[in-house]
Amino acid sequence: MMKLIGQVRELVRYPIKSMAGTSTESAFLGWHGLNGDRRFAFRRLGDQSGFPWLSASSLPELILYKPLGLDESAGEPLPTHVRTPAGTEVELRSTALESEIAERLRGPVELMQLKHGIFDDASISVISQTTIDTICREAGVEFDARRFRSNILLETEDVGPFEEDTWVGGRLVFGGNETGPAVSVTARDVRCMMISLDPDTAKQEEGRVLKSVVRLNANNAGVYGTVVQTGTIRVGQSVSLIKESA
Repeated sequence: MMKLIGQVRELVRYPIKSMAGTSTESAFLGWHGLNGDRRFAFRRLGDQSGFPWLSASSLPELILYKPLGLDESAGEPLPTHVRTPAGTEVELRSTALESEIAERLRGPVELMQLKHGIFDDASISVISQTTIDTICREAGVEFDARRFRSNILLETEDVGPFEEDTWVGGRLVFGGNETGPAVSVTARDVRCMMISLDPDTAKQEEGRVLKSVVRLNANNAGVYGTVVQTGTIRVGQSVSLIKESA
């Protein structure tokens, strides 16, 4: 059964892992997520943990770096430059950027590009405006979807906070029919300290936002998914849930 649940309010790519996102009015939903999403990351040299990618969990200032420019020579939109927290624009692949990040980390790093993206859990993340509003209100901070770093922000109709949990096992379909682009919802999104970082300052606000998610929904906010039908998705497009009856 196909049930209309709302519409796309915002689409965001994160071209470089843990750096700021880039909003777009439309994006191609491919087998490896939104084209151009998380295709780059800085690798910590010498890290033997099995997860060498540098993230804001260990260097919060990363979220203040803004990818810029457009290079579509690889068949998808990729950045060419980065604006640093000081406001300087440097080339993405420059030694200047690498050296600045290494100095902040106090350890050597190397920029890596992976064709299929660099994801922690799944290639697509989705959250509703209602869920974010509820969390921010509980935490006493202004509504700011940037904290949650989801690819797809939904404006839902007659749906309460954390309703996304009930979507696990179903499919989100974009557009008015079952043949449109679709995401299989695979898991709830377990949150970490990154949501407590102020997107404008990278300061951690005493963990208020994360603590609110723990209190309200056992540390889950939003969902992850994998792409099961490709195609272009757009802001304002309708979104429906298809879920088999138990």
